[in-house]
Amino acid sequence: MGNFRDIGVCVSQFHQKLNITQSTVSQYLSILQKAGLIVSSTRIGKWTYYKRDEENILQLAEFIPQDI
Repeated sequence: MGNFRDIGVCVSQFHQKLNITQSTVSQYLSILQKAGLIVSSTRIGKWTYYKRDEENILQLAEFIPQDI
């Protein structure tokens, strides 16, 4: 299996690192996906991996200091 840049980060990795429930992580990631900050989610076996949308994140980073 590839690294996180290839397949994304698993919900369980967020859960362990942030010490919050997996359902909470899934809800937050769903919100980020709807906002366009996550480009894809991939299910491999029983795990779901999420990848960031680097282009949209860069656009947001440029927008914030200019327009907020």
